[in-house]
Amino acid sequence: MAAPAPKAQPQRPQIQPCRYKTGKTLGAGSYSVVKECVHIDTGRYFAAKVINKRLMAGREHMVRNEIAVLKRVSMGHQNILTLVDYFETMNNLYLVVELALGGELFDRICRKGSYYEADAADLVRAILSAVAYLHDHGIVHRDLKPENLLFRTPEDNADLLIADFGLSRIMDEEQFHVLTTTCGTPGYMAPEIFKKTGHGKPVDIWAIGVITYFLLCGYTPFDRDSNLEEMQAILVADYSFTPLEHWRSISQSARDFINRCLTIDPKARITAHEALQHPWISNDLSSKQQGEDLLPTVKKNFNARRTLHKAIDTVRAINKLREGGGLMMDGAASIEPRPERVVGNDVHEEERYVPHHDDMMKIDSRGNARGQTEEQIREQERKVKEVVTGLWAKAAGNRQ
Repeated sequence: MAAPAPKAQPQRPQIQPCRYKTGKTLGAGSYSVVKECVHIDTGRYFAAKVINKRLMAGREHMVRNEIAVLKRVSMGHQNILTLVDYFETMNNLYLVVELALGGELFDRICRKGSYYEADAADLVRAILSAVAYLHDHGIVHRDLKPENLLFRTPEDNADLLIADFGLSRIMDEEQFHVLTTTCGTPGYMAPEIFKKTGHGKPVDIWAIGVITYFLLCGYTPFDRDSNLEEMQAILVADYSFTPLEHWRSISQSARDFINRCLTIDPKARITAHEALQHPWISNDLSSKQQGEDLLPTVKKNFNARRTLHKAIDTVRAINKLREGGGLMMDGAASIEPRPERVVGNDVHEEERYVPHHDDMMKIDSRGNARGQTEEQIREQERKVKEVVTGLWAKAAGNRQ
C-alpha cells in the first residue's frame, strides 16, 4: 500500500523590499491619504493612494474594484489617470498612479489670464472623450466632479485627466445591467440615483451637464440651502440660467447642450458619443468670435463658493466634536429626513443620515454665492464665524 502523499504546506506570502519612498501628503480622505512618492530605482515621481486596512475592514471589495477598473482602462486614453503599480504591506494597501502636477480643474481656470466659452467647450470635449471610452469598456464612473478632474502638467496645453475611480463600477452584461447603490456627490448626482430605480452610464452624462453649467458661471445648477432641498430640485430638474447677467453672453448652443445632459429620463438623456456630436462640442468655437471673457464672473462666484464651503466644513467638524456631549449649534434636536449618510461631500447608503443643524441654516451649505452681492456674501461669512466663535465659547464654559 502506497504511503499517503505529504500534505502541501500553505505558501507564505512573499515579502519584497518596497520599491517606493513616500514624501509629502497631497490629499486625504476618510480611509486613505494620497502621498507623493518616488520610485527608488528610476527616480520617477508618482502619487500613491495609501489605504488603511483597518479603516477599510469589510470594504476591501471597493479597493479591488478600483484596481480592476484602473487595470481595464489605464494607458488606453490620454484623458484618464494611469495606474502604475499596486501592492500591500501589513497595514496598508497602495495604489500608485501617475502624478498630476497641473492641479485641479477650477484652480487652473482661476489662474488663467482670460477664459472664454470656447475654453469651456474644449474642457468638456476632453471629459466627454474619456467618458465615452469608459462607457465603451463597460465602466460607469459615478463621481464626476471638478475636484476629480486634474491636469497632467502645469503647461497650458496639458491633458485634462479623470481621476478617482473609487466609486466606479464595471457593468458586465452577464452580471448586471443597472446599479442601485446610492453614492456620489450630492450636487452632481442624477435623479435616478436618488429614486433608487437603478442607474448606469447615463449618470455620468448628468454629472457632465452639471460640470458644464459650473464651468460657464462658477456655481452649480441645483444649489440650495440644504441637502434635502437640493435633492428635491434634482428630482424635477429645477434649474435655470440665472441670474441673467451671468448668462447673457452664453450661447444658446451651450444651454441646449446642458439641457440635453440634464434630462430627467435617463433613456432620453444624450449619450457620451451623441454628446460629442453636439454642435457646441463638435464645432470649433475658437475660430469664431471669442465673446465675453467669463473669468471675472466665474472666478468671483467660485472663490465665494469655496470660502463659504470651508467655513461650513469648519462648522460641521466642530459639530462632530461636540456630538458626544449633546451640544449642537443651538441645542436643536436632529431629524432624519432621508436614509443616506453624508461623508464629506459624498453620499453612501449604509446607515441613516442625521443632518447637522448647519444643513438647515439660512446659509448655502454648498458654499454657493449665485446672484449674491459682495455684501450678502460677507454677511454669510460673518454668520458662520459667529456660530463658530459661539460654539468654542460655549464649549469652554462647559469645561470650567
